[in-house]
Amino acid sequence: MDMQTVRENARKKLKGYCRVCPVCDGRVCAGEVPGMGGLGTASSFKANVEALARVRLQMRTIHPVKEPELSFSLWGKKLAMPILVAPMTGTTYNMGGAMSEEEFITELVAGAQQAGSLTMTGDGADPAMFGSGLKVGAANQGSTIAIIKPREQAVVIQYLREAESAGVLAAGMDIDGAGLVTMAMKGQPVGPKTSQELQEVIAATRLPFIVKGVMTADEAELVVQAGADAIVVSNHGGRVLDFTPGAADVLAEIAARVKGKAIIFADGGVRSGADVLKLLALGADAVLIGRPLVTAAFGGGRDGVALMLNQYKNELLQAMLLTGTADVTKVSADILYAGKGPDR
Repeated sequence: MDMQTVRENARKKLKGYCRVCPVCDGRVCAGEVPGMGGLGTASSFKANVEALARVRLQMRTIHPVKEPELSFSLWGKKLAMPILVAPMTGTTYNMGGAMSEEEFITELVAGAQQAGSLTMTGDGADPAMFGSGLKVGAANQGSTIAIIKPREQAVVIQYLREAESAGVLAAGMDIDGAGLVTMAMKGQPVGPKTSQELQEVIAATRLPFIVKGVMTADEAELVVQAGADAIVVSNHGGRVLDFTPGAADVLAEIAARVKGKAIIFADGGVRSGADVLKLLALGADAVLIGRPLVTAAFGGGRDGVALMLNQYKNELLQAMLLTGTADVTKVSADILYAGKGPDR
């Protein structure tokens, strides 16, 4: 199996929902929500890709780094790379239905395990989406992280109890799902949370807790103060609010405020291992991959997922060798070219 075959297979199975473009940048699928696109003009989707493209790496080849360390430990679990699968649901209304929800998450989890990584499982308008993730998580204990939409407090806490019973590694909330059109269409109430409400749900579980969808430094501090163990710097793939900055635009400022106080994940527009290294240099501890792994799962199942994750890993290794970066847990902002990219 190779990536060309995976992409050709995916193009057939995702027909009408994703074109599997040569560059996944949100231009062709703009406004297709439900679907794979970004909301409205897709400005936020495109901003993720464009922000990363503006960040440049300093190439250095005179240094002692011969065998970079790519492993990353997360809550006692050693991963082969600081690259995880982002939470994704909606195989029918977003991806065309060629795979069921359970088949999709099963292949993502199995492929991630093959590559030595983890999968965040998602939540959605149909409660069966969250349930599918938990079912696969229970069959692969310690290999998934359950992410819950910002539902009513009692429902969030109920879902946390179910996640604990399933044996997941951690849990969290994609608070950026507060305005999801698809949730509203399906009669599933979601909305913003106050700091007090956030504290309440975090205190309700023994699991490490992640808050996904943080895009400002002040909210990053609020999340850490509420007791979160990790944040995800993310604009939900540009699917909830038009005209936001890209994740790479705001990451350095957020990291300056909360680095070391919580684990920092980042997602949005990551299309190569070099992009992973850029986000690590901007302050992330690890990175999430979303849309490209839809292509991988639909086009090649678990083997396609593992193939793509390992491709990112190999590209990351090459980028580390060519920037003199010895360890993914100690990536310096000095590898970034100061004349380009967001202010740091």
